[in-house]
Amino acid sequence: MPRIKGVTSGEAGFGTRIIYFFTRRSMVSATGRSPERMLEPVEMYGHSPALLRAYGRMEQATGNLKKMPARYMALAGVKTATLVACEYCIDIGSQIFRQLGLTDEELLALPAYKTSPLFDEFDRSVLDYATGMTRTPAEVSDDLFATLESHFEADQIIELTHLIAMENMRGRFGIGLDIGSAGFSEGMVCAIPVRPN
Repeated sequence: MPRIKGVTSGEAGFGTRIIYFFTRRSMVSATGRSPERMLEPVEMYGHSPALLRAYGRMEQATGNLKKMPARYMALAGVKTATLVACEYCIDIGSQIFRQLGLTDEELLALPAYKTSPLFDEFDRSVLDYATGMTRTPAEVSDDLFATLESHFEADQIIELTHLIAMENMRGRFGIGLDIGSAGFSEGMVCAIPVRPN
């Protein structure tokens, strides 16, 4: 149970209800599922409609990123969620990124990505970057960044960096308010939370 009760559709103003409608539609499209508690994080933002609108625009922009191949965005997103250990983020992320082509075996192998044969050199550089950015304090070496630059263009790295930062924000928001799993991956494999060393 979250620490703060969200603003439901019945309690929300017209503009907030519109945002809820489009958010629900987008989540169903991305996950193929519609669990009852799917809007909990958004309903928390319902307490601050101006912040909800701004956050919604940021999520829309993030959803429209297309320069970096989907596989790398998926790996970075789910790895970040597992490192922050946000139940909601791991739940929805596992389902979204499964829809984008990650296999159950890859989701389960994320804690051992450095040695798993399921991940290649490009995958590992992206997963190392997500791990480095998610550490507290964050730490990204010049060598790691040089490896990214040898694989990807500047605009791709910007998209990847933004996604990892957004996933950190989402996860820390969820942890702070104790937002649990909504059931997007119910009955399916889910990535395993692991704290960065």
